[in-house]
Amino acid sequence: MSLRAPLLLGPLLVLLFSGLGPVVGQKLYTNTWAVHIPGGPEVADQVATKHGFINNGHVFGDYYHFRHRTVVKRSLSDQRGTQVRLEKDPKVTWAEQQVSKRRRKRDIYVEPNDPNFEDQWYLYNSNHHDLNAKAAWKSGFTGKGVVVSILDDGIEKNHPDLEQNYDPDASYDVNDGDPDPQPRYTQLNDNRHGTRCAGEVAAVANNGVCGVGVAYNAKIGGVRMLDGEVTDMVEAQSLSLNPQHIDIYSASWGPEDDGKTVDGPAKLAKEAFLRGVTEGRGGRGSIFVWASGNGGRERDNCNCDGYTNSIYTLSISSSTQNGNVPWYSEACSSTLATTYSSGNVNEKQIVTTDLKSKCTDSHTGTSASAPLAAGIIALALEANKNLTWRDMQHLVVRTSNPNHLLTNDWKTNGVGQVPLMNGNVQKALKLENRHALNSFFPSAVSHSYGYGLLDAGGIVELARTWSNVGPQRKCVVSMVFEPRNIGSRLLISKSVDACFGTDSYVTSLEHVQARLTLSYNRRGKLAIHLISPAGTRSTLLHPRFHDFSSEGFNDWAFMTTHSWDENPTGVWRLEIENVASANDYGTLTQFLLVLYGTDSATSSSSEKSQPGGGSCKTLDLRQMCIECNSGYYLFEQSCVKECPAGFSVGHQPITYTVGNSIAPASVSACLPCPPPCLTCSSLSPQACLSCPPHSSLDPFSGTCVHLNQYMRESPGNFMAAQPNRESALQPASQLPVTIAVLSCVAIFAIFVGIFLLLQLRSGALIKLPSLEAGSGPGGAFSLGGNRMVSYRGIPTVWGDDEGNTDSENDEFDAHHERTAFIKTQSAL
Repeated sequence: MSLRAPLLLGPLLVLLFSGLGPVVGQKLYTNTWAVHIPGGPEVADQVATKHGFINNGHVFGDYYHFRHRTVVKRSLSDQRGTQVRLEKDPKVTWAEQQVSKRRRKRDIYVEPNDPNFEDQWYLYNSNHHDLNAKAAWKSGFTGKGVVVSILDDGIEKNHPDLEQNYDPDASYDVNDGDPDPQPRYTQLNDNRHGTRCAGEVAAVANNGVCGVGVAYNAKIGGVRMLDGEVTDMVEAQSLSLNPQHIDIYSASWGPEDDGKTVDGPAKLAKEAFLRGVTEGRGGRGSIFVWASGNGGRERDNCNCDGYTNSIYTLSISSSTQNGNVPWYSEACSSTLATTYSSGNVNEKQIVTTDLKSKCTDSHTGTSASAPLAAGIIALALEANKNLTWRDMQHLVVRTSNPNHLLTNDWKTNGVGQVPLMNGNVQKALKLENRHALNSFFPSAVSHSYGYGLLDAGGIVELARTWSNVGPQRKCVVSMVFEPRNIGSRLLISKSVDACFGTDSYVTSLEHVQARLTLSYNRRGKLAIHLISPAGTRSTLLHPRFHDFSSEGFNDWAFMTTHSWDENPTGVWRLEIENVASANDYGTLTQFLLVLYGTDSATSSSSEKSQPGGGSCKTLDLRQMCIECNSGYYLFEQSCVKECPAGFSVGHQPITYTVGNSIAPASVSACLPCPPPCLTCSSLSPQACLSCPPHSSLDPFSGTCVHLNQYMRESPGNFMAAQPNRESALQPASQLPVTIAVLSCVAIFAIFVGIFLLLQLRSGALIKLPSLEAGSGPGGAFSLGGNRMVSYRGIPTVWGDDEGNTDSENDEFDAHHERTAFIKTQSAL
């Protein structure tokens, strides 16, 4: 027996490890379901009981979290029977068994040390290589009134450097389903990530503990959602927590940064993002800040991460203390800006709070960069609570600083220079601000850094007077109409009018997506580039040599921010090339170019780009002008130097919502002249300058006097009789009017009688209109002979003798009905 044991053990081990390969790549199904039930909580409880579920609560809208009583917590196979029974229930419109998703915290483990404020080199230092936080603090902005929530593994709410700013309304434990986000303690302190991120944002100042947060007076909360099963529903519930209370959600996690994964938000998380930007913060939109990823060593690309390349997230990358690209940083075209983080061994790291009431100066990775950005954005929101989620991205583009950041791919996009809004150039020049705003320099952009290093002082100053950008427009252009062989290289080129002539017309770009569906035998060998009409070249995907997948991309949205503010009209080009071998093969089946932006440039340098022609002082949330600068008057939501004819200067109250600003009681505006004045010098019935027909201006009183018949016939007599106006204004006799009317009636009657007599004597047949078939809208009126005018509805061209007959018109209608049917079937 002793000899057989080793012999049997070998084959068993082979079988065991050979079976692990498929398991690693397979889906892991949980015992929870996301279910859509429109009937309300009571109906959801009934459905749950009927099918053996426990209703774990409401997610948002009509979505509910069900947990099955008998299904195992983790399984490699789905519960098809349970799924089918749920889907067949008439009260259920959609259901999906939740799949466990791998989400990795984007920090790098280093043993903690005790910090202090002087060690926070990235906030302010003597060589000016910092985030310029002190300039914002000097301006009085410290995050007060702004709420930030860290979506992570929980936060230590009783930490002495967080307790004062902790906000329970911005916190929840999604993993365990309770309001307490306190992290689970282990020997290795695995769940310190969220507490570290929270301290970067809102560690309390001047309390003798650790350092300070960028927005040290902001409220901070945490969502515990990474310390357990991460499903689509868990992510959605976290992203949609209390959206009318939380302003900023900071996330430093995502799919595996292994250089081969392509993954992103699923159905519910996508809807949570959309609901957040459309409904959050009273309709101004929740702000989602995301770490770009730590897959640099694996040559990963953050455009394969559906969270960082979403237009709804503000993707933040990292720079080392010396301004270099960190070894862990991922380069991609969806990154918007950068903050500092860790680097090489001799470079400092980030100071923040740590578990068990401790502090650390060793927070690392893009995990540390995103919370710093969230804190800076909190400062900007304090400066202007009226900012929308898109306004914030515009501010980041315009104030981020490319100086001090070293890389070889800085380039200027097609705009050349991004100008400031609201005439703030002169004001910005007077700022006590060491950092030059990016708006004074060519709009440099990089795949490693986006538009550069965030500048806290610059962004708060620009935010204070920023006017909201216009409504977002979306133009979708199909660039290929039949499958195209990729081979070793494929070039797609097409001229685009940016949906000109429609409500989707875009003239100033924000985000650009290339939605691609393609197959390729080895996906990681592909490089994809998008070139705008202005010549800006965005690398949507660089080769990922760990990616051996043959799955290709299925309607994957590669996103670039590098054409910000460019005009999209012109020729767009897509280049797909195999950089490793010419023997690979694949097919491009879909290329949709999606252009997001506005219908006018967001620049104050052109008066046409703003409501009110650049003279508008205040806009409401709908981008309508409600107050003009001094010397201008509000007229039909625009500003004018002089009121047009029929209007005069007056004052009207403000009735629009303008966010958190204090509205004046009234504004100068052009108001209609009081009746009966046609034009006037002021808003008084005694200030008429001209009068309507049948009225005359009295120069003595400035009023309009109604003229009777006698006065209209004798204007000279009327003017001559002004000294004795009372006698002239007496009613005249109505006899002339009566005689004139009777005379007209008599003449008409004589004419008709003579006409009928002549027709009868000639023997002509008189056909009168009738209600018989053929009359009415499609009928005809004839008077003798064979001449006829036929019409259907309202004619555009009157027919003559050779006009269409009824049968021809019927044939014409039938042809158009057949054409419409064919078009409808083709569309379907």
